[in-house]
Amino acid sequence: MRLLFSLSHLILFQLLCWSLSNGCPQNCTCSPDGYNFCINRKLDNIPQGLPSNTKKLYLFQNNINTLQQQGFVQLGELRLLDLSQNVLSEIPDRVFSSLSSLHNLDLSSNRITHIYKDSFTGLVNLERLYLYNNIIQSIHPAAFEGLENLLELKLQGNQISVLPALALPKLLLLDLSHNTIPPPGPDDLQTPHLESLKIAGLRLSSLDEGLLKSLANLHVLDVSQNQLVGIQSTLKAMTGLQRLNLAGNPLGSLSKEDFENLSNLVELDLSNLNLQGFPEGFFTIFPKLETLAVAENPFNCICPLALFPAWVMDSKVQLLRMEETRCHFPPINSGKVLAKLEHKDFGCPTMTIELTSARTRTTNKPSNPTTQSSTTHAIPPPPQSEVHSTELDSHPPFQTTPLPTNFKEEVLMCPPNICLNGGTCMFDSNGKMICLCPPHTSGPYCESQNEAQPPPASPRISIETIATVQPKTISSHHVTSTSITLDLHRYIESRPHIRGIRLTYKNLSGPDRRPMQLNVPAFYHEYTLRGLQPNSTYSVCASPLGEPTHASIAACMETHTAESRTYHEPTVDKTEPSSPLIPIMVAVAVVIIAAVVATVLIIHCRKKSKAAVDLHLHETSPLELEGVKASLENGVTHTKQPDITNCPHLVLNGLDYEAPLIQGQCPSNNNVGGMKPSYM
Repeated sequence: MRLLFSLSHLILFQLLCWSLSNGCPQNCTCSPDGYNFCINRKLDNIPQGLPSNTKKLYLFQNNINTLQQQGFVQLGELRLLDLSQNVLSEIPDRVFSSLSSLHNLDLSSNRITHIYKDSFTGLVNLERLYLYNNIIQSIHPAAFEGLENLLELKLQGNQISVLPALALPKLLLLDLSHNTIPPPGPDDLQTPHLESLKIAGLRLSSLDEGLLKSLANLHVLDVSQNQLVGIQSTLKAMTGLQRLNLAGNPLGSLSKEDFENLSNLVELDLSNLNLQGFPEGFFTIFPKLETLAVAENPFNCICPLALFPAWVMDSKVQLLRMEETRCHFPPINSGKVLAKLEHKDFGCPTMTIELTSARTRTTNKPSNPTTQSSTTHAIPPPPQSEVHSTELDSHPPFQTTPLPTNFKEEVLMCPPNICLNGGTCMFDSNGKMICLCPPHTSGPYCESQNEAQPPPASPRISIETIATVQPKTISSHHVTSTSITLDLHRYIESRPHIRGIRLTYKNLSGPDRRPMQLNVPAFYHEYTLRGLQPNSTYSVCASPLGEPTHASIAACMETHTAESRTYHEPTVDKTEPSSPLIPIMVAVAVVIIAAVVATVLIIHCRKKSKAAVDLHLHETSPLELEGVKASLENGVTHTKQPDITNCPHLVLNGLDYEAPLIQGQCPSNNNVGGMKPSYM
């Protein structure tokens, strides 16, 4: 750190010496490359005596209140002029007429009230004009005539009530946010190549259909903080949009159909829309989404929203303002961060079992049931001799809660162990429980084992039921000793509107055949069951989540885990090396150490000599030593670092241009294939 501090002072001293010897004003810092800085010097006017080779002049954070044409006469090579954060109240006519080479002009954060007809006369090569955060009330209709090469125009944060027609054929970015202008139409914006339009905070209740149709090249649209109550048909059809900001509009709810054509979105802001949840499968229509904001919404964190945290994690989407994305309902989740909740926190239905001497009942019980179903169904128990007491007395592998004795609600769901010897329980189309038995078993509950003869067909199984099961098969394609990877593609394709999948699996080879259950989202086409026993046969069934079992018969399969193998560590020959090799190895080690030491010394000497040369030649930005600029764009204070690096020139329609004023790096292109500035 001490060396770096000394180096910085040395470079600053060299720049000051060069400035004094080349006529640089006293309150400025000048560099040989023509980058001159007069920042935060309490200047009242443009400093006199600037070098004639000045290319970039930074004058922000001063007290400059007036401009005079003679102050720029000697600066014919000037390409960038930053006069932001001063106290200018007007722009005199033709004050910039001598700056025909100027590309970037920043007049933001001043006190300008009016833009006159000849305020920008002579700026024939101007590409970026920043006038935001002033108090502009009127703009002459001809103020922007002659600015045919303009690429960016920022007028946000003013008091403009009437917008003149903008006939700017090359304009790519336009920001009109937070003014009092009426809704712009296609005649107001004659900008056929516009890529970014920001019209936030204009109190718009609708968007002009003709305007949206005329902007066929639009990639960025910001309509936040308006009064939109719905998504208009023209906006739905803008398939080229990549960034869309709808925050702060009273939409209230979203429809999946409104966004089906916006599959190219990379950024989406849905903050403060009074949303309580999302339509089913809403985020599956955005395959390219990278950043998402859904903050300041009163989310109802119940079961339909349970898949959202998992989707955020699996899709690698960056959730902006995560700490401001919280639940409002129900009271148990109120105030909690939505993305940090687990699936169990959403109160999804859990399996509840009640075992009595007369019957076995199973139900899907919500966390807070408010209604009761009048449908009841009694399931006859299996023969008591076949049901082991240890299986009934032990706790099942899922959460259980005893039901009240007077509770009558029952949903058709198979209780554990009702089908024996590996049989699979399900319901037919009439709601009657049946057992699908393996080939070596038979009986109503698969209680009889007879390997010599084929089992008789169970009277509870119909051909129609079996035919229903076959098309919705599941399979396994990767089986190890402790895991089974399930292929659910065909099952999901057969039910395109399925909410999720309930997987039930049990070990048919061990003494404990109690089923294990878990819920899988519908977009998981593959799922791996882990923690299984080796060399065992497992029965796996898939059924639709959240639907009565009799509505769709489950798909089942059997598979066998591999045998576990014991690996032995390879033996290592620990025999001592023969005595004649020891002196040779020691000599080789000494030679290697000597070579390394010599190499380090040579490199060190070269670095010292090179550092001296670099110290003499290196040029550091005076901005790093002189001060920073607090930009007030969009109401956020941040450090402004002028671009003092020699950026390679880019070409647009035969004209080269440089990066925007507020960026401290070379311009990048967000549209591959076209050399355009990075302004998104």
